[in-house]
Amino acid sequence: MTNLRGGFGFEERGSREQKDYWSSHLPATLSIEFLLVSFALRCETMEATVKFKNIAVVGTHANATSDMLGTYIRVPCKITSPLEGLSAFASVTYAEACDSVLCKTYMLIIPAMEAAINADATIIVVGLSTEIEDEGLDRIHLKLPGYQNQLIQQVTDVSKVPVILVIMSAGGIGISFANGDSRIPSILWSGYPGEEGGRAIANIIFGKYNPASAPTPSPSSSVNLTAPQSNVTFSYVCDPSRFEANGLAVSNFAFCDKSLSYSVRAKDLIDRMTLSEKTRQLGDHAYGVPRIGLPKYEWWSEALHGVSNTGPGVHFDEAVPSATNFPAVILMAASFNQSLWKTAGQIVSTEARAMYNLGRAGLTYWSPTINVVRDPRWGRITETPGEDPFVVGTYAVNYVRGLQDIEGEETPKDLFSRPLKVSACCKHYTAYDVDHWLGVDREYFDAKVSQQDIVETFSRPFEMCVRDGDASSVMCSYNRVNGIPTCADPKLLKDTIRGEWNLHGYIVSDCDSIVSMVDKQKWLGYGYEEAVAQVLRAGLDLDCGVSYTNFTENATLSGKISEGDIDKALNNIYVVLMRLGFFDGSSPSLVSLGKESICSDEHIDVSAEAAREGIVLLKNENSTLPLNPNKFKNIALVGPHANATKDLLGTYIGVPCHVTSPLNGFSAFASVTYSMGCADVLCQNDSLIFPAMKAAKNADATIIVVGLNTLIENEGLDRLDLNLPGYQNQLIQQVADVSKGPVILVIISAGGVDISFAKNDDSKIGAILWAGYPGEKGGGVIAEAVFGKYNPGGKLPITWYENNYVDMLPMTSMPLRPVDSLGYPGRTYKFFNGSTVYPFGYGLSYTQFKYHIHSAQRSLHIKLNKHQHCRRLSYGDDVYSPLCEAVLIDDLNCSKIEFDFEIEVQNVGRMDGSDVLIVYSVPPVGIVGTHSKQVIGFQRVFVPAGQKEKVKFVFNACKSLMVVERNSYTLLPSGGHIIMLGDELASFNLHVGLQSSGKE
Repeated sequence: MTNLRGGFGFEERGSREQKDYWSSHLPATLSIEFLLVSFALRCETMEATVKFKNIAVVGTHANATSDMLGTYIRVPCKITSPLEGLSAFASVTYAEACDSVLCKTYMLIIPAMEAAINADATIIVVGLSTEIEDEGLDRIHLKLPGYQNQLIQQVTDVSKVPVILVIMSAGGIGISFANGDSRIPSILWSGYPGEEGGRAIANIIFGKYNPASAPTPSPSSSVNLTAPQSNVTFSYVCDPSRFEANGLAVSNFAFCDKSLSYSVRAKDLIDRMTLSEKTRQLGDHAYGVPRIGLPKYEWWSEALHGVSNTGPGVHFDEAVPSATNFPAVILMAASFNQSLWKTAGQIVSTEARAMYNLGRAGLTYWSPTINVVRDPRWGRITETPGEDPFVVGTYAVNYVRGLQDIEGEETPKDLFSRPLKVSACCKHYTAYDVDHWLGVDREYFDAKVSQQDIVETFSRPFEMCVRDGDASSVMCSYNRVNGIPTCADPKLLKDTIRGEWNLHGYIVSDCDSIVSMVDKQKWLGYGYEEAVAQVLRAGLDLDCGVSYTNFTENATLSGKISEGDIDKALNNIYVVLMRLGFFDGSSPSLVSLGKESICSDEHIDVSAEAAREGIVLLKNENSTLPLNPNKFKNIALVGPHANATKDLLGTYIGVPCHVTSPLNGFSAFASVTYSMGCADVLCQNDSLIFPAMKAAKNADATIIVVGLNTLIENEGLDRLDLNLPGYQNQLIQQVADVSKGPVILVIISAGGVDISFAKNDDSKIGAILWAGYPGEKGGGVIAEAVFGKYNPGGKLPITWYENNYVDMLPMTSMPLRPVDSLGYPGRTYKFFNGSTVYPFGYGLSYTQFKYHIHSAQRSLHIKLNKHQHCRRLSYGDDVYSPLCEAVLIDDLNCSKIEFDFEIEVQNVGRMDGSDVLIVYSVPPVGIVGTHSKQVIGFQRVFVPAGQKEKVKFVFNACKSLMVVERNSYTLLPSGGHIIMLGDELASFNLHVGLQSSGKE
């Protein structure tokens, strides 16, 4: 028998000559001896047969796709991840173990340890990526990033069997700790192995090939290296067969009695648990209680704009290799199409349900993100519906309804029993919009916010999400608000979300918020027991993390919290699982969903339509667009995003069905000469600009595709300025200068960029399109817009500021209104009156529209009774104030106070098109400190060329004409309001008269 290291049956192969060669050609930090180990999970010369049917596959790269490709890549044919490759040989338990390659948190290590405990073998796949080593990005040290070392060590500690370590990197890494650990008998360095890398790694590990490139003989017939996979591992909790298999009778468990209410059933379930068992259900990884038939459950899944593989609840593999990727939320918001938003939610939830049926996903999704964009530098603009609280809230209502609603079950008598398709979560409550800016981090940041801004701006989308969308979950944020961590503030959680808004569901923390509270904020000097007691009392039901799991039992035993408080939290989370069918099984229409329901042609078409409706035409001088394909047969396509794939997708993505790059898209319309112009989006040198200029010189038209990506704007990464990165401006200007044909500029970004130079250059740059992050079909959709296959009609959901805006105020200044004492300007279109690159709501069309207002109501007269009192407002000097200035909205019967009107939209151009009608209200003149205008409604309407369409709007006066005064009271002011379409395209006056019944 050959030499075996660690007694686990791993053969050492390779001649002395081979070792000497590799010793001189590989980084010294990698063990040469280990690189030449054959990773066959069998040994032909062993006396006993060894089978590895169940393996754990964990780590940052365990399900890697694009991170296997390296740099300077194009669109691969098909990517096989390590998870997919290994699944061909054995039944795999997969755990992500880190939220990204940077591995900044350790909260996902425990699920990885659990996966390894009972596995026949454990394979850990870690390493680097182009976020760490790339052109323009040198490493500072030779260590694995973040908590990757701890991941390896802790998983190894609990593994009872051989641990195989796979390193993905270009440069060498200091892994001496693993090299010297006998429990890790094998290490494989795979570099960046390309599109079939996952298959290659699996083939080496299971002995299909020798890593020294010599094919191995066929394995002995007595050794079976493959094992059948089971796609469905769980049916539903109260399946009688599950209980019978464990010697139990389901009839003995009242929590499985469908005749009882969910609250009664949840109480029975909770009462059967010991205190220790209860606390193990309070984290995002709920351990279950096998003795009473309760399985484990992963709460954390994401579905921001498609089923995502962020979080441990979703797994992509050969059973489900991909899911439909919609455009980033900020671009979908630009469509201003409520039915589209709901349809997107319906498609995402259908695919999520199908993945659940296939054993690849859970039922609870912590989406959407509905924080208002207060500052243009924020890194998470891509996730949000924009800067207007009403628009953000309306998006939330529609997307959540799409995710959750089951047709025919939308409005039962008891909303706590309403069936759910999947569970949605509106996040992050509240005043959260600083991630990491000039050393200020979200986990430390204390947002100093007025109650006026909380009521008027920060809370409004969440209130709409809970009240109108009936969201079944809300997530609290990392930051503090006025000194108190949001997850520890009972006024926010218990009093507002659950009390005032009447949440039918559970409240969850952002991940490791309790850790941040104790270790980083050091709030009130609390230790972990005091912290978990405080947040539980405040109304936090579920902890994304392990703090509840590890510390709540002792906090209870020491009297810091009562077991009854734990029971309340468990009741809130288990009722949601019951509503999802997790206990009783789902309706036949949901159970029937399978693989054919994922990445269907219909779903992909809707994703493409979402991109079409969101793309915004920012400039079209002299009708540069659309291009005629019969005239413009040879085009130059240049820029760092000209062949983008992953950079079209945004953040919180899964594995897209198929990605179309701009190069792919434009190649369908014309002969394309392609030039990168920059090595990457950071564009840190100008060496590639000349080839781009050369491509443009003789082209019939030049399309320049530039912008940002997730290395510049992302969670945990705020921008410092509003410029295009590096040499992108120079690229645009120099290419435009030499182009003989029209130049079209396409911007890929979430946040606005200051492209004033291009906006004002009418002689060279004829058209500008903003494409957001347009999703998997984005490249084709951009090309369709340029060549006139459709007419773009999106409108900007955020203000695009000039770059000097960032010099006017720090990102950490929270007030939305101007701070005159500090010289700070206002924020968002509601309070900023300076110059902009493009304003909120801006967007052009290839056609022209005219507008006429019909049947407009010009006045509202409200007679107050003796219980309804006039309230005072602050007016400017020399401004007439009415006798009865305002009334508290809570004192009115608002459901009966409405006004309406019709708008006739006429398409007077020669091309069919959709128009977005945004209606604003302008408050009476002279009220101090109020908004300049606010969105009160919007509709998207399609109008064929030469035709007219009438659109009716009906408004609740209390919601549409309200102001929030400085003491945070919401009032209906009397006087002359203006109802305005768009940027004063059409308007009318609406007078509100308040008649008091008695003396004030």
